[in-house]
Amino acid sequence: LRFPREYGGRGLRWEDEIVAIEEVGTLGTALACAYVMPSIVGEALHAFGTPEQKDRWLRPLLTGEKIAAEALTEPRGGSDFFGTTTEARREGDHYVLRGQKRFIVGAAEADFFLVYARTNPDPDAPPHRSISAFIVERGPGVEVEYLYGLLGTRGGGTGRLVFRDARVPVENRIGPENGAAEIFYRMMIPERMTSAAGAIGMGRAALEVAARYSDRRKAFGQKIRRFEGVSFKIADSITLLDAARGLVYGAARSIDAGDDPGRCRRLVSEAKKFATDVAWQVVNHAMQILGGIGYTNVYPIERLLRDTRLIMIWTGTNEIMNLIIQHEYYKEVLAPRPEVRDPEPDAPEAERVEEKVYE
Repeated sequence: LRFPREYGGRGLRWEDEIVAIEEVGTLGTALACAYVMPSIVGEALHAFGTPEQKDRWLRPLLTGEKIAAEALTEPRGGSDFFGTTTEARREGDHYVLRGQKRFIVGAAEADFFLVYARTNPDPDAPPHRSISAFIVERGPGVEVEYLYGLLGTRGGGTGRLVFRDARVPVENRIGPENGAAEIFYRMMIPERMTSAAGAIGMGRAALEVAARYSDRRKAFGQKIRRFEGVSFKIADSITLLDAARGLVYGAARSIDAGDDPGRCRRLVSEAKKFATDVAWQVVNHAMQILGGIGYTNVYPIERLLRDTRLIMIWTGTNEIMNLIIQHEYYKEVLAPRPEVRDPEPDAPEAERVEEKVYE
């Protein structure tokens, strides 16, 4: 929705995009992944691609003529992005790609992949100056070697990709050689914002099912919503969801306003962490309210439970989100800010510096 109309988008804002993603998220992660992949891969093409690359891949991606997938995670790890071992060796007007990527949602059906690979052979080179991004089309040397049987997100065609001397034209590289760090950092915004918005949708769906069930189900002579053990779970759940939605919308407005990149990174990470944690908690509350029948496929709660477990792991684990949040906050609060009032001197004995011992 937020890409220019000239390429098939709607020219809208992040705030508009997350409204749609929340709604799609009510159906779970598999469909939501298919819906948001153009937002994720399209971000790299729109922000860093050449006009030719946008015409060739972004336009058909946004119009639905082609399907894309992102190939980032490797068997050796996911959150350790800069430790990638997939290599792209330059040979004339091509790169020769070797390595593996796994947990690639859409691997089974994608027409092309956004792939990150090491292009600097110097082992002493800084990791963030060693990786390049490529559009790799399905073809010789690009094989889906395994499709995973997942706890949730079923139907997403999640697989392991193997690159066996796959030849990729130089013109398929996105951005400068060894310059994928900037692309990666930019990509984390759509990855994590779409995860956060979809999580709210899943939590909302579970809560609505549980609320209606509790108004119909009777035990001990009355509707179970009359018991505080049930109704307080509903109260906690809607409060958490409203708080998560506020945080996600706040992050979206910050991005739309072009706020400081560090502040945007912090807010996006907070949104992803909090919204996905909340979704998991709300879905568990819903299952507890439904009891045994919630554990069956008579209601969608069991599917939402399986799906929400993954969203705390993908696009950067929630532990990694904590790492980013504290890092960006320390940078912000410790930076010289003469325009911001320091509350420390508000204490009655604030001037007693001899009592402020730090070592």
